[in-house]
Amino acid sequence: MWEISQRYPDPRIEILDQRFARYRVFSAAVEQIVTGLRWGEGPVWFGDGRYLLVSDIPNNRVLRWEEETAELSVFRRPSQFANGNTRDRQGRLVTCEHGGRRVVRTEYDGAITVLADSYDGKRLNSPNDVVVKSDGSIWFTDPPFGILGYYEGEKAPQEVTPAVYRIDGKTLKVSLVTDAIDGPNGLCFSPDESKLYIVHSRAAPNRLISVHDLDEAGTGLKNGRTFIDAGPGTPDGMRCDVEGNLWCGWGMGTDELDGVRVFAPDGVPIGHIRLPERCANVCFGGRYRNRLFMATGKAVYSLYVNTQGVAGG
Repeated sequence: MWEISQRYPDPRIEILDQRFARYRVFSAAVEQIVTGLRWGEGPVWFGDGRYLLVSDIPNNRVLRWEEETAELSVFRRPSQFANGNTRDRQGRLVTCEHGGRRVVRTEYDGAITVLADSYDGKRLNSPNDVVVKSDGSIWFTDPPFGILGYYEGEKAPQEVTPAVYRIDGKTLKVSLVTDAIDGPNGLCFSPDESKLYIVHSRAAPNRLISVHDLDEAGTGLKNGRTFIDAGPGTPDGMRCDVEGNLWCGWGMGTDELDGVRVFAPDGVPIGHIRLPERCANVCFGGRYRNRLFMATGKAVYSLYVNTQGVAGG
């Protein structure tokens, strides 16, 4: 049974390197704000409405949590087994759907616009995670996880190689960024958008996070290299703060691994937020983007931190 810490500082917030000490708020504790999920993913914050959306993939729904009242309601059901979510630079919801095998945008009036559902005449696999660059382009990963069975999607043959794609913000043209990632999963940009981090969730013997420089046009990648060898850990979704630290959903079903692992820009692990289960994805929210929301298998947790998430994340 989850219980909030009765002492400050919360012992669940672990300093692995003294650089992390400045990000810990002494009188802030990890809070459980949502329960009853089967597999939580894709948290995204709407500051204009003071609410959080989170995907519950196996239950085929997206839930809405209200900051002011803590009320939980259904935002969308069926959700086409929605996974990753973000907002574009106009504030519209962008969602990866396993069931639809597509990336969609929710317009201001609630209408759904399909941004991508195929490449080179073949259906996508099951778009997983998504980020929007300041130029309006939408970058997403497309592993086959949602078409491997009937728990988080619908079983279907794989038509394209797992890859990372880019959707042009003006023309909506879909281009292949790279298909050299072993199980492309979480992704995020550095604060200045000069680098893109990508999780290799099928790399062996360990999961990896690679980092890539953006090319001169800002539309492709170059100089890919390993940023983090996760060892026994399991990186999934991730977001950057304004100082370039990487906050990664982490875990492998053990007390010492489950939670959120924080890495400095040089790749050194500096902090860990312990949770009672593996964390799938994170986002920053609250009025000042200083509240970290963490979606796990069965719940959503939050923690105020002494930094801010990158705008647009």
